Amino acid sequence: MQGMSGRSHDRDEIARRGKEIYEKVIREEVEAGDANEGRFVAVDVESADYEVADDALGAGAGLRRRRPDAEIYLMRVGRPVAFRLGGRFPAKPTRA
Repeated sequence: MQGMSGRSHDRDEIARRGKEIYEKVIREEVEAGDANEGRFVAVDVESADYEVADDALGAGAGLRRRRPDAEIYLMRVGRPVAFRLGGRFPAKPTRA
């Protein structure tokens, strides 16, 4: 797991950074109006970029399209705990 800064983060560090970014940078925008309640948010702990989607796979994949090397923290919007996802998704094979 290596982000743009060249640092590698363990799962606990990804969770700590992801929660901190969510609370300080993302939460107000994502939770405004309850439109995203129960949806998933994937946060890149290096850039603070994020993606919101109806499911965990969609959130992670959407973020990966913009940030292929993202170290991702994944959670449900408006829920105290969902789960965390550290590391990388395997690359999807390209169909010829």
